Amino acid sequence: MNAENIAERHLHMIGIGGAGMAPLALLASGQGWNISGSDCAANAKTEELARHGIRVAIGHDAKNLPPDAALVVYSSAVPEDNPERMAAKSLGIPQIRRGEFLAVLAEAYRRVIAVSGAHGKSSTTALIAHILTAAGKSPAFLIGADLNGVGSCSPGAGRDLFVTEVDESDGTHTCIHAELGIVPNIEEDHAWSVGGAAALMKNFAGFGSHCRHLIYCAGANPDRLFAAHPSAERLTDIAEEYLGFYGFQAANVRLAVTAAVYLGVPREQAEAAARSFPGIGRRMQLRHRSDRLVVIEDYAHHPSEIAAALKLLRHQYPGHHLRVLIQPHRYARLEYFFDGFKHELAKADSVLIVPVFAAWTESGKVDSSTLAAALPNARCLDCGWEETANTAIVPCPGDTRPLLLAVLGAGDISEVFRHLPK
Repeated sequence: MNAENIAERHLHMIGIGGAGMAPLALLASGQGWNISGSDCAANAKTEELARHGIRVAIGHDAKNLPPDAALVVYSSAVPEDNPERMAAKSLGIPQIRRGEFLAVLAEAYRRVIAVSGAHGKSSTTALIAHILTAAGKSPAFLIGADLNGVGSCSPGAGRDLFVTEVDESDGTHTCIHAELGIVPNIEEDHAWSVGGAAALMKNFAGFGSHCRHLIYCAGANPDRLFAAHPSAERLTDIAEEYLGFYGFQAANVRLAVTAAVYLGVPREQAEAAARSFPGIGRRMQLRHRSDRLVVIEDYAHHPSEIAAALKLLRHQYPGHHLRVLIQPHRYARLEYFFDGFKHELAKADSVLIVPVFAAWTESGKVDSSTLAAALPNARCLDCGWEETANTAIVPCPGDTRPLLLAVLGAGDISEVFRHLPK
């Protein structure tokens, strides 16, 4: 299957309102595909797709599947018994996962730059796209978050460069064949969804082998997996501060600048462009600032990400009471990394935990109340978003420091901002 023999035929996308599916639909539409799709609920992404003339049905139903559909693309969160997938199966319509279709679209470009890793994919992808755009290279790009002021995707100009993040959570990063692969880090996150830690590591090795050149940050897992790669740059001694960025952000910028230099951008120009990076949505995003209250949103949903986020926040806002409002993301992750969550969240001054965002499974052996009970500084909130917001901004009794509220999670916790100070 390739772009040439399917382009301009009807494509139906199930779960089209997702952070990765929606920009993929826009790119496919720009390449001439006739797109329709469905999602379980309306959101900002489905509204954006509708503004671009893409037909989106709200709710999953067999009748949503167009009779002339030549291909069905589905999010990995969509089960096999989804009525639209079942209808496609009965009609003999081919079905592929989102990441597999991304690889099909990527075939249209001469040079693909693919970013994969446990953490930092969206930020690193956005940084590379921003630097290349500032350098006049007009890349196409696809990011799993909105580049502030730009959006999550662009068709670029021509068919030379395509910058994209690729997903390890379902193993589809192995489908991409790239001129340049970027790997910020590798941990066992998502091991449960691909058949275990060994399978996850095998997938990362496969991703690396499909990249002509590889740039990665030194670490036990990438060092082991990429040791035999014939063309790789191993970044070591990454400074705590670089170009005005600190901690994990400095590492992402170092990777992006190195990638841009490989692609022909002079280092000084790449560094200057990095300094003007506007950031991306839900990644250390400033939501409110006043003398007594600062609110930051971040996508952190893994112990390593929480550790990096809290370190950066302590650096940026010394003298504040650091309160974390967190929504655990997936029961499997919470169980797998329970001790890590407990260890990292204990470093905050206070913690509020809302119910788990299920994402694929509805229950687990541990939940938010289990985590709250294991922490000396936490309590579980099981109420509406308005009450959650009101509770989250109440100062800690006896603590005269300004409150720094860090809203962390990858689910729908962003709904709380409807009720927090703007």
